[in-house]
Amino acid sequence: MSRPLIGITLDSEAPGGYSKFPWYALRQNYCDAVADAGGVPVLLPHGGDGSTYAERIQGLVVSGGDFDVDPALFGDAAKHPTVKTKEGRTDFEIEVTRAALGRDLPVLGICGGQQLLNVILGGTLIQHIPDTVVDALAHEQPNPRNEPGHTVRIMADTLLHRVVGALDLAVNSAHHQAAREVGPGVIVDALAPDGVIEGIEDPRYRFCLGVQWHPEFVLSAGDRRLFVAFVDAAR
Repeated sequence: MSRPLIGITLDSEAPGGYSKFPWYALRQNYCDAVADAGGVPVLLPHGGDGSTYAERIQGLVVSGGDFDVDPALFGDAAKHPTVKTKEGRTDFEIEVTRAALGRDLPVLGICGGQQLLNVILGGTLIQHIPDTVVDALAHEQPNPRNEPGHTVRIMADTLLHRVVGALDLAVNSAHHQAAREVGPGVIVDALAPDGVIEGIEDPRYRFCLGVQWHPEFVLSAGDRRLFVAFVDAAR
């Protein structure tokens, strides 16, 4: 079987640390998870044209990062003090994700990528979970990211359920925001024990899924199946 080209969005950083000049960043395990599932990972610099990328790749992973979607993009007038934005990255990710959906390419949004996908699909976000959710879990888990932080409940009869083959999944957690409301036609397919939305999907597309955790760490068979199903959908 063919090995599809899977575009993965990059994080961007200001000068300092790795380089005295602006630089891109991505954890290696994003690429490893795509390659292990049978895809060919291709990293997408922000300076490129999103529509051109979407014409050449067969699937898109919108990665996470230590930043937030601008609240103005989902109609919030005020910005919580914890919110950090990266307008250049967000602008590019909106462009390439819309282009990919326009071609009905498989799209997988991970953590912040799920949040961006939810906004693109007409939803809104919780800007800071501890200030909004009563008795919230530690969604920015104190233990290492390659360990589970909590479980999620998978909704039956959803794409996510068919893919992971389970109704409960132990996941890692590295976020302070989450989907508040989903857009028209979008399905909530996973919830944390405190009610925070952990997964969304849009059945209008052949594969349009967002998860709030980081399956690229492959903490479970369900995480591995998620990448395999995504890559298979891109073939």
